[in-house]
Amino acid sequence: MILRLSSSAERGALLIVAVVVAAILSYFSIRNARAAHFAGMETLYGYQRATRLEPGNPRNWYLLGHYLLYNIEEPDTASAIRAYRTALDFDPLSWQVWLDLGTAYELEGNIALARGAFVSAKKTYPLSAEVAWRYGNFLLRQGELDPAFAEIRHAVEAEPKRGAEAYSRCMRVDPDIQKILDSVLPPLPGIYVDIIWDLANDGQTDDALKIWNRLASLHTRIPMEDSYVLVEALRRKASYADALRVWNQAAALAGYTNVPFPRDSAVWDGGFETGFMGGQYAWRIPDDVRTVEMRIDSREKHSGNYSLRMTFDGRSNLNFTGPCTIVAVQPSTAYMFSAWVHTRALTTDQGLRFQIRTGVPEPSVAATSDFRGNLPWTQIQMPWSSGTDIHEAQLCIIRKPSDQEDNRIQGRAWVDDVALIPQPAESPKP
Repeated sequence: MILRLSSSAERGALLIVAVVVAAILSYFSIRNARAAHFAGMETLYGYQRATRLEPGNPRNWYLLGHYLLYNIEEPDTASAIRAYRTALDFDPLSWQVWLDLGTAYELEGNIALARGAFVSAKKTYPLSAEVAWRYGNFLLRQGELDPAFAEIRHAVEAEPKRGAEAYSRCMRVDPDIQKILDSVLPPLPGIYVDIIWDLANDGQTDDALKIWNRLASLHTRIPMEDSYVLVEALRRKASYADALRVWNQAAALAGYTNVPFPRDSAVWDGGFETGFMGGQYAWRIPDDVRTVEMRIDSREKHSGNYSLRMTFDGRSNLNFTGPCTIVAVQPSTAYMFSAWVHTRALTTDQGLRFQIRTGVPEPSVAATSDFRGNLPWTQIQMPWSSGTDIHEAQLCIIRKPSDQEDNRIQGRAWVDDVALIPQPAESPKP
């Protein structure tokens, strides 16, 4: 549409109107910019100036109230309440303002008005995790545990990262861990794992085990690594049976159901069938030995689908320790160690051997004869006995350095079906 003006007076009037509109828009733009500038100062003076420049902006009143309520040096709860009430006059559906207003009323000791503010926040945004969390904590402080637990559970369901904190807070007011598991924590593996890690790191293994038992009952797949901290905490407390149980349950939850072989062996995954490395009772391959390549081999094996292959490049007279694993054993028990080995052109006067080492209270070291040269799949055996208070031993594949400095180790070796099997107790002689 083209506006046609027939006279200079009309054109002049239009120009004046345009100038006035531009001036008004400029004024409000400048005022808004100044208000934003003062609010951005994040000081009491700045927020007060912002509310004077834009008295109808609920955001400025909310920021002023928030500053007054949470100012550590000079909190002013009464003034904060007035600022929040003004913000709600312009925006009665602001759940953030209702939440802060509830907190302010509670600090003033007006529990009825505080409850009303939290309920208003809940009505305004019923799906908010933050609203459920703060309302639940308010109810917790009032001793209304059942509705508090329900609200906190809703918050954790919406934001699972709140799970560990929810557990900690609720346990302070009701130390019934089974009730907390049933009423507060939704059955989500990640929540349980976070709590287990916190408890295990604090040495609270009894409660951590209760959480673990609930996690295991879900039969949900989790990574093996999620069990590490609890297994280690149990080992530090000499709770070896529980440590091994948690490890085996974690292996099942992680999908490693084809170990161990044979079933009565103390060596976890002695046939290297899982391909899993790392952790307390799994094989660990050192990553700082540059002259040896160690990997799982699917082409050359004694039984099953895999073996462990070690390739030595012949560049060093190697003092070698690893791969290693921890084995859980029974005290004062006779065992038979066995393993199947295969070598190809393993040239050295000091070959590979297996070593079993125990620590306190009865340190000991036992080693098999070495294997080298060209061997078809051959079984190596060695009787071994644990000490009177020995519950764990370290099993390693080692190579001692040769007395001849230029006698470097070169070639390949395969290991499979490693086992440590308890032997029947000898009957007393008549």
